[in-house]
Order: sequence, then structure tokens, then C-alpha cells
Amino acid sequence: MAQRGTYGFETDGGRLLDNTANLDRLRRLFRDGAIIDDEFGPGNPGDFDNGSWHILCHLAGGTGVFGGAGGPTWAAITHEPRADRYRATLSFKDQRTTKTVPIGEAAATARLRERPLVGFVEGSSVGHIAARNVRDARNAFNGWPRQMFDRPASDKNSDGGTVWEQWCVTRDIRPSSPIGDSALRAYLTLVSLLGGRYVAAVARGRREHEHPRHLCALVKAGVLTREDALWDVTPRPIPADAERLLLEARPADSVKAAALLTWEPREPCYYMFPRRIDRWSRAADVRGDLQRYAVP
Repeated sequence: MAQRGTYGFETDGGRLLDNTANLDRLRRLFRDGAIIDDEFGPGNPGDFDNGSWHILCHLAGGTGVFGGAGGPTWAAITHEPRADRYRATLSFKDQRTTKTVPIGEAAATARLRERPLVGFVEGSSVGHIAARNVRDARNAFNGWPRQMFDRPASDKNSDGGTVWEQWCVTRDIRPSSPIGDSALRAYLTLVSLLGGRYVAAVARGRREHEHPRHLCALVKAGVLTREDALWDVTPRPIPADAERLLLEARPADSVKAAALLTWEPREPCYYMFPRRIDRWSRAADVRGDLQRYAVP
């Protein structure tokens, strides 16, 4: 086991370990104002009293895809309605149905054998949320009830989707907030599985809302490496037929969408929704950001 960055994140083979110590570090980091000069990103009064930096809602909305025989395997944060908790899961086609299993369970481990990681997909900022039919109190999550952002997949003009859903629940990531805590735990599990390029790709999807500053802080703290942050990749636009499925925010639809995307067997790629693809941070932009914020 090695430790990385100013926060001393525990790693194995360059990836974060999914353990209690790293969860505590991640929780402290996403509430640390000093490392980002108190530039938490846009929000209302009280949003950052117990909540994370703005970027976490985008990071937690991002997903990964594994290739291999039998079709794609979708790695994402999904919602468990009975417990009203979030968890990191794999979803894949199994004969005529779609299975969704928690990462770490035997079925998930078996599914990943000899399956390469082929890429990542941006989280949605319009469309449905994963927690369909939820009914939060009006004052939940500092006045951000999740149902505000459960929109039809056909509605491209209203804020919605999984990114806004994660914005709501990450307004309180303390251990005493079970829903927000479950989302943070699920995100660590995804990072441990998908690696630093997953963090970098999603973080680089915007030049505004303090994303560049937050990405540099994540590198400094040790969530990912400088090399991960500078990954030389250009995002691909998600085609319309796959986008319609992704905006449903359901595992079965996401697996279908992944099957419509083109994946390269040797090098992972990143897909973004066309509506914001022009906000992408190129590797040269990130290199300048790292220099600006004095990250070695």
C-alpha cells in the first residue's frame, strides 16, 4: 500500500483503495475550503455548510463501461428505492433481462473477469433522475428536493438528470446524513474500480463553475495523479439515439445506450452530451491550470 498527495490517500497499483480511511479523507477533502481558496462553486446560502464542492455532483453522475463478450457492462451510481440509498453497481444484459449487482459482490467480480475498461460517459444534466417517484420534503438537502429535477427525457430545456440529483444529495455528506453519505461511499467505490482517468475526464467537462480549480485540488490531495489529469483524450459526442436512452436514467436503458456507442479495445474513450461538449478542458488547458494553482 502506498499513500499519495497531501491527504495521504491509500492506493494500490495507482488506484484508490475502497476503505474507511479513504472515505474519511474524501469526505474531509470535499468540505475543505482552504485547498480551493473557498471557491466552492455556484450555490445558495447554506449549500456548502455540510455539502461538497460543486464538482462532486458532476463526478458522481459520471459512469464507466466495460467491454467483452455478452455486451457492455455499465458501472454507475444507482438508487435503491426501498432503502432510499445510493450504491455503486454494475448493470449488464443477462439473457432477456438486465441485471444490476453491487460492485464488490461475487456476481459483480465474476462479471468483470477478462472484461476491459473501454471508457466513460458524462452524467446527464437534463432528463430523469435515478430516484424516480421520490418525494423529498421541500426543505430537504437545503431546499433541493430531488423530484425538482425528475424531468421527461424529451425535456431538453429544464435542469434535471443524474447530475442535478447528485447535487441535491451531496448538500450534506456527513456520516449523519445517510443518503448523502451513501452517494459519497458509492463514488469512492467507482473511483477505486475505474481509476483516475474516470475522475479526470468528468472533471474536465466544464471550464466554469470552478471545475479547473477543483480538479487541481483533487490532484494535489492525491485522488488522482498529474498524469491522469493530463490524459490526452478528446470527448466524443453521444449520438441522439443513445442520448434518449441515457436520459431515462435507468440501468436497462443505460446498458442499451452503451451498446450503441463505439468503443476502442486498446484505449478508453470519453463520451459527452453535445450540449456542453464545447466546455471541455483540453490537456493543454489542464497543464496551465496545474501551473496556475502551483500543483507539482
